[in-house]
Amino acid sequence: MSDVSEILNTPSSAIAPVASSKARPSLVGLTRLEMGDALRAIGVPDREIKMRVGQLWHWIYFQGARSFDAMLNISKAMRVKLEEHYSLDLAEVVSEQISKDGTRKWLIRMLPVDAHDKGAEIECVYIPERHRGTLCVSSQVGCTLTCTFCHTGTQKLVRNLTTQEIVQQLVVARDRIGDFPGMVQPTDGMLPSGEGVRAVSNIVFMGMGEPLYNFDNVCDSIGVMSDGDGLSLSKRRITVSTSGVVPQISALGHEAGTMLAISLHAVRDELRNTLVPLNKKYPLKDLLNACRNYPTLTNARRITFEYVMLKGVNDSPAEARELVRLLKGIPAKINLIPFNPWPGTQYECSDWDTIETFSDIVFNAGYASPVRTPRGRDILAACGQLKSETEKLRARARLALDEEDELED
Repeated sequence: MSDVSEILNTPSSAIAPVASSKARPSLVGLTRLEMGDALRAIGVPDREIKMRVGQLWHWIYFQGARSFDAMLNISKAMRVKLEEHYSLDLAEVVSEQISKDGTRKWLIRMLPVDAHDKGAEIECVYIPERHRGTLCVSSQVGCTLTCTFCHTGTQKLVRNLTTQEIVQQLVVARDRIGDFPGMVQPTDGMLPSGEGVRAVSNIVFMGMGEPLYNFDNVCDSIGVMSDGDGLSLSKRRITVSTSGVVPQISALGHEAGTMLAISLHAVRDELRNTLVPLNKKYPLKDLLNACRNYPTLTNARRITFEYVMLKGVNDSPAEARELVRLLKGIPAKINLIPFNPWPGTQYECSDWDTIETFSDIVFNAGYASPVRTPRGRDILAACGQLKSETEKLRARARLALDEEDELED
């Protein structure tokens, strides 16, 4: 595992707002601080900045406004000035596929960051269920990791997504499925329903990339997504999944306060070194110690451990018992994931009887051990099936489809 390149540590504040096709930077996806800086740049006095940011924040993130003209509590002169210098452009949905189970997969082309950028392409997947809708977002274009069971791991990292590009995935999704006030929702697929239920109620950072190798931008995007005056997602409904970047795990809990998921997949270092090569740098002992000390960890805010079921590789009863031993003392939920094949893979999914036996051992030891129902297989949108080839080819993103079922705001 090589060290992360310098670009991975570029803070969002060092990156200019995303430029639109009309060469006007978009305000959609900016943090409050960035939005304030954008207003100062066009001469808004400091004494007005907080008020103006609050107005824009409400219209962009709560109302989903796509035009400055809709912002009727902002003076016409200010709206004209905003229109001259900025846009409310969103990343482009290049294509949409809808699975027979209602899962939607969008190929999204990000707005160009400069005149030489054609716009990074990623995939974002929306998984509707009866009482919630989960959006799987990406944090990088490509991936630094080479997990052998994951299709995304077969392509190299291009760059981090900016805070703005991460937030725009949520705004695009809500815009696409009518999840802002007054919008009409599509009727060609299942959407969650019920009093107070939003179509997008949960976020999982389980798409393309390793979120903790884009730490600053991921944390800043969570701040925007969870802001109660705008997109207003509970941090208990935001899960960040990591393959085990141990030094950043504690910081994630302190700075972002989200739920944590660990891509575990093996109970022995020698096997995990093959399945998740990052383990060579941060072995199981260090990873599990970091989990035990995760700042927000309680019985009500358990860590989710993801375990892909690979036939004859990691699915024996002995490994189930070792998994229970390893996680002793950690409030945990264990998601067993039937392996989803992709072209060229060397692995097969475990037999169903084997998965059930493994699940029973874990369950009888006192851990919730749901077997994740594959979603979107018919459009290659299930966990591990997707691959991004970024700016040269269409993007594909690995995703996961579950969250803590019992969590409430």
